[in-house]
Amino acid sequence: MSGLEIILLCLVFQAAASDLAWRRVPNVLVLTGMLLALALHWRLGGAGALLAQGLAGASIGLLLFLPLYALGGMAGGDVKLLAMAGSFVGPWQALQVALLSAMAGGVLALVCLQLARWRGGKADGMPYAVAIAAGTIASVALAHR
Repeated sequence: MSGLEIILLCLVFQAAASDLAWRRVPNVLVLTGMLLALALHWRLGGAGALLAQGLAGASIGLLLFLPLYALGGMAGGDVKLLAMAGSFVGPWQALQVALLSAMAGGVLALVCLQLARWRGGKADGMPYAVAIAAGTIASVALAHR
């Protein structure tokens, strides 16, 4: 596993833990992670890697979930978290992370609805950073099979 992947996994674990505990993904975590990813791409591969991997991946991650935010179906921190993950993995793997996160999000939604039903109340949202972390972990694991 590369250093970029290890750092990414640490960051998405932290984001998921924060979302579970406080229902927030801290901007400082996402911004620091994205700047770190871009700096590492620059250092490891120069301007070409920065543009082709870092910025392209961040753009794909941002653009994929931005419509969901605009429609009120997702929080801004989740959109920024996927953009940060994309800045680490590049555009093609960012698509994979988004797809796997959506699949994990479906499972998470069912779990949240069942928990709300057991409590006799209504669901009050879900910590989608957990789904993004699961999608990221799955994508990194698939890259190494």
